[in-house]
Amino acid sequence: MDLLVSTEWLAEELGASDLRVVDATQFMPDDPRNALEEYEAGHIPGTVFMDLTNLIDSHNPVPNMLPPPEKFASRMQSLGLGDGSRIVLYDDSPIKSAARAWFMLTMFGAYDVAILDGGLAKWKAEGRPLAQGREMLRHRHFTVWKDDKAVRNKAEMIANMSSGAEEVVDARSSARFTGQERDPRPGVAPGHIPGSRNLPYSELFNADGTYKKGEDLKATFAAAGIDMEKPMVTTCGGGMTAAVVAFGARLLGKKDIALYDGSWAEWGTDPATRKATGAACVA
Repeated sequence: MDLLVSTEWLAEELGASDLRVVDATQFMPDDPRNALEEYEAGHIPGTVFMDLTNLIDSHNPVPNMLPPPEKFASRMQSLGLGDGSRIVLYDDSPIKSAARAWFMLTMFGAYDVAILDGGLAKWKAEGRPLAQGREMLRHRHFTVWKDDKAVRNKAEMIANMSSGAEEVVDARSSARFTGQERDPRPGVAPGHIPGSRNLPYSELFNADGTYKKGEDLKATFAAAGIDMEKPMVTTCGGGMTAAVVAFGARLLGKKDIALYDGSWAEWGTDPATRKATGAACVA
């Protein structure tokens, strides 16, 4: 599969024995919408629901951190996702949460993972069929694996401020990045990691919710002053939309991409970390 698949492609492939379709919708904590209830009310036929709110390290005080490999593998097996599966992810969320599921699946060893371009909204807009209720698939073995090279921790981010070896790209809104708008979580300082660039994740999408592609996507990264020749680390508020920017860079063929999992939820609450406000200097 390609990294990004169309609704037309998925409609033709539905029912294939090795294909697994996954609703990976998640909302921000202050959003009143309920992802599971919406899935049960209407989803692409054959789709299982991945509960991202519980795919976390529940013992880590930083919110939304990656789960241990064994926990992740167990949850995937229970969803019927396993070795040899082609997995297509979608969401119906403003934060484009399918990208977080893509990041986790690929980091934990899945090889054939794609995102549905335009998500459930495009599928519905085209009048394609929906199913109701909750779907269950037969358990399938998922090999426990974790490749840490795609993840950065706080110590590595601090070291990178001195070395400048990796381009840090912040996926939050410009108001959050500059510090004009404070973080909604209590005790979190405003601003951004010094030296980082700002590329709000929403800028990677067309008006219809599909990803920008080709030259349009390249131009979006260039307008943010991002050097695509350097290794990239993406960050955001809590590790969610950072995955959207990582996925966008991957669409352009970039492979040296990592994600700072603690993101601003960790950095912004530590009084010892340096913080910058105002706009980044765009080269």
